[in-house]
Amino acid sequence: MLRAMRYSLDEIETFLTVMELGTISAAAARLNLSKSVISKRVSDFEATVGAALFRRNAGRITPTEAANRLAERLRPALAELVAATESAAWGMDGAAPLRGTLSIAAPMSFGTMYLSPILARFAADHPGLDLRIDYDDRVRDLAREGFDIGIRIGEGRDGALKARKLCEDRMVVVASPAYLARAGTPDGPADLNGHQVIGYSHVSDTLAWQFRQGGRSLSPQLSTRLTLNNGEAIRDMAAAGLGLAILPGFLVADALRNGRLVAVMPGADTRALPILAVWPPVAPLPGKLRALIDHLAAALSGAPWRQPADPARPPP
Repeated sequence: MLRAMRYSLDEIETFLTVMELGTISAAAARLNLSKSVISKRVSDFEATVGAALFRRNAGRITPTEAANRLAERLRPALAELVAATESAAWGMDGAAPLRGTLSIAAPMSFGTMYLSPILARFAADHPGLDLRIDYDDRVRDLAREGFDIGIRIGEGRDGALKARKLCEDRMVVVASPAYLARAGTPDGPADLNGHQVIGYSHVSDTLAWQFRQGGRSLSPQLSTRLTLNNGEAIRDMAAAGLGLAILPGFLVADALRNGRLVAVMPGADTRALPILAVWPPVAPLPGKLRALIDHLAAALSGAPWRQPADPARPPP
């Protein structure tokens, strides 16, 4: 007769947190518990499962193959269990106060420039809800890293994720007035050859500097002098006169208005960038997640950084 397995949701959450963060100390800090409590929960869970989940050596722990297989199955199962209990306790119609935690991943520049005040209003409207917000330009594995929702800019996304389009932006070629006075102003993509450009390390130049011309996609040959991993830093390098840059409209809208940057080739057909909310599939959708998605869609409708005469607006 099989012995009944007795484990707690706290043990499962602790196990998954240690798997995500890689250390007992980090998991203790995340869960606001002592390291001894974390260690005991992990040991108790191992005893219940009947398998070694971590190798311990000189204060370091590494997950075993069994731990990796177990975590892959437990992450979606725990997410669905939490969603089901939340929907039962607080309703799906938004009438009851939202409670629990939401973990949010978003790009650094877009997050600090636009999302922070939007999320601050959401937090103020729902005082019973805890938010964990991570701004990073890397594409995060939402399910593996324990995020409820992510914000993505551009078409590329994991087909396993659910998505809702919040708004759309467009890439804009920019340079400082000083650079254009020194190097000349290109009239079209073919004129970019010979100009110094500033690249983005997370996206290839071929993809970033992509135009539509005569119904065909065109990626001109470029001379990249500087490559950076942050859009605001690229914008500032361009404003300092160090070359041409191609950036999302939200990053350059203010600099275009105050004259630090000039829109180059404003009639060029650059890439459109959908701004998406994405989340791992879970049913039913928790009320707290639905409320956040609706809040983001309302706040970002029409891309609030644009104005009627803004060069960053897509051509008609």
